[in-house]
Amino acid sequence: MGAYILRRVLLMVPTILGIMAISFLVIQFAPGGPVEQVIARISGQGGDAGDRLGGGGGDAGGGFDQGGAGEGGSQYRGAQGLDPEFIAQLEKQFGFDKPPLERFLKMLWDYARFDFGESFFRDIKVIDLIIEKMPVSISLGLWITLLSYLISIPLGIRKAVKDGSSFDVWTSGVVIIGYAIPGFLFAILLMVLFAGGSFFDWFPLRGLTSENWEQLSWPARILDYLWHLVLPLTAMVLSAFATTTLLTKNSFLDEIRKQYVITARAKGLSERQVLYRHVFRNAMLIIIAGFPGAFISAFFTGSLLIENIFSLDGLGLLGFRSVLDRDYPVVFANLYIFSLLGLIVALISDLTYTMIDPRIDFEKRDV
Repeated sequence: MGAYILRRVLLMVPTILGIMAISFLVIQFAPGGPVEQVIARISGQGGDAGDRLGGGGGDAGGGFDQGGAGEGGSQYRGAQGLDPEFIAQLEKQFGFDKPPLERFLKMLWDYARFDFGESFFRDIKVIDLIIEKMPVSISLGLWITLLSYLISIPLGIRKAVKDGSSFDVWTSGVVIIGYAIPGFLFAILLMVLFAGGSFFDWFPLRGLTSENWEQLSWPARILDYLWHLVLPLTAMVLSAFATTTLLTKNSFLDEIRKQYVITARAKGLSERQVLYRHVFRNAMLIIIAGFPGAFISAFFTGSLLIENIFSLDGLGLLGFRSVLDRDYPVVFANLYIFSLLGLIVALISDLTYTMIDPRIDFEKRDV
């Protein structure tokens, strides 16, 4: 097992390098970089990014733009008429006065030491900014994973026991339809129906807490927090439990049809004893082993649009705004951390299989 873990860890290095290199290359050809954001703001055409331009920046994140104003005129849109020295100062502040390869290598060296520099447009270190936003995303990820498992496991077991019945057919239809509906569309529907749209005003529209949360008692704080979670979690859970439900059903069906189940029934054990004393442990192997991956999926991918729709100040909203603002240190730090965590969780999921079922041996197969 040690050799397998070592191979997987070593494979993470070229994987991360490939992800960062491709992303860096794409950014070189993306218009509207940080320098252009500032120029647009100065000329009265920009968004909020220019308002947040502060000290810091420097070589934060290594720099990710095409930089370098030519002697015959600036290559930045809207820079005509501006002092070339001012443009050069902007490039130096954002780290674009260096060649792309040098910036990329510096980024890799800094990221290897988990030094993500400072945000271009916020006077704060990137790692502090990510830590500040992480509790909201972790909260959503934990709740959505918990709810999806609480729904999908009992439902999947029931569908396996009632395989082929009318209950199995109509619940499968509901699960598939729920999985097919995009979460962000369902979130908008919930807002229109229950968040002060055209119908009811039962739930808050934004945030995880009310403005007077600090003045509330602890029981009231908990209720206020749960009240704010209702719509975002409903929008996310609609499709989150579909895969786990069908996986649970198929896993139980495979186990129920095995010889040891027939033997247990022949010994006179009740159907409940057979199901939960013998089948449950073996059938739940794949479900339990997939828990880390399910949490990471809900934590990262599921929160992006939902956080934006409900204005939840988490990593999804941070990443979205950073892309719009071309705040590249924040964008690439998120990409690096998410990619690294995804690879680590994939390894943990494999190791979980071996802990639950020692018969599984990854040493005997290729990575």
